Amino acid sequence: MNLDLKSGGNYMSAKWEKKGTNDGELTFEIDVNKINEGLDKAFQRVRKTLNVPGFRKGKVPRTVFNRMYGEAALYEDALNIVLPEAYEAAVDEAKLEPVDQPEISVEKMEPKENWVIKAKVTVKPEVELGEYKGLTVPKQDREVSDADVDAELEKKREDQAELVLKEDGKAEKGDTVVIDYKGTVDGTPFEGGSADNYSLELGSNSFIPGFEDQLIGHAAGDDVEVKVTFPEDYQAKDLAGKEAIFVTKIHEIKTKELPELDDDFAKDVDEEVDSLDELKKKIKADLVQKKNDAADQAIQDAAISEATKNATIKDLPAAMIDADVHTQMDQYLGNMQRQGINPQMYYQLTGTSEADLHKQFEKDADDRVRTNLVLEAIVQAEDIKPTQEEIDEEIKSLAADYNMDEKTVRQTLTDDMLAHDISIKKAIELVTDSSKEA
Repeated sequence: MNLDLKSGGNYMSAKWEKKGTNDGELTFEIDVNKINEGLDKAFQRVRKTLNVPGFRKGKVPRTVFNRMYGEAALYEDALNIVLPEAYEAAVDEAKLEPVDQPEISVEKMEPKENWVIKAKVTVKPEVELGEYKGLTVPKQDREVSDADVDAELEKKREDQAELVLKEDGKAEKGDTVVIDYKGTVDGTPFEGGSADNYSLELGSNSFIPGFEDQLIGHAAGDDVEVKVTFPEDYQAKDLAGKEAIFVTKIHEIKTKELPELDDDFAKDVDEEVDSLDELKKKIKADLVQKKNDAADQAIQDAAISEATKNATIKDLPAAMIDADVHTQMDQYLGNMQRQGINPQMYYQLTGTSEADLHKQFEKDADDRVRTNLVLEAIVQAEDIKPTQEEIDEEIKSLAADYNMDEKTVRQTLTDDMLAHDISIKKAIELVTDSSKEA
């Protein structure tokens, strides 16, 4: 493909030659007039640092510089100045969508002539769409039963429960025991293996598997030798898979006292209701909303997944996978930062590293990239183009969501970026709304 390009009034020429599925070489020229502009800018930068006898610093004439160093000494700086605009123009005219930084090489760089540049470019893969309308997705359950409402009521009772001292009897699952414990491995204490007056709910599974079960059936005042084995994947590598003994003293046993299910309970749980019946109705309405939201999301996920499976994409460039992983990491760590947890603190708290987080997001990166490519292809196939009004509405929505003023949002996000996001949403709606449950 040979194209004549126009850039800033300067004549250029470009040629795109495909070399692989998603790779090729873009050869283009930079007009001598544009080069001269670059040389002038490069000289102005260099002359500020030159110390030449007989001239004040920054006042060396161009002719003197050329005679001393040669104009070619400015070529590299000049190329760095003019290349970005020239490359972008060549890419636009060749209708390419690069997904990585190009590998640039100079083919020709002669005085008073156009420069010829070659760029090895990785481009977005071609997508061959399959069926994406009228897809069949699994039927979703949207029914909320009385049993569902009762289960939610029980959760609220548990939340309102009070712990009362168990004067007699032995510890049962659900009880809270106040204990001292001292742990050893091979007879040696280990860091974090002991505590005094620790409150532990039996059945909460907050301790090493098997620990809580061995306290069930014991009474206040009992000394219990608890034997457990640390899991093979335990966070502290020096303890993983090892047997430990915890010498444990039970000081107190507390049991949950649940409130009565009556109107007073209902008002304690929710100030907006006056009776238990009203609370049940409100709980049911909330559960219906949640179930419908979950069903809608499941339908969307299934429809988009099916549309992606029906499409054909030969290869995914590694650069796109890597870019997706880093985008996910940046968003995740950004959310942590907004909660006051910086990356170093996050890695320390979770016992992980940047490499671990990279692996975590790498697992589904292929699917995310494929899905996005298919949605972009649907946008193109359906000629989806958001209106300016829709873009303005999106800005208002984002400003409200992130508690920012609209001006700041406009400065952060371009109309093109917003139009892309809106178009993707419309493509998702198109695929989802046309799907059928069965």
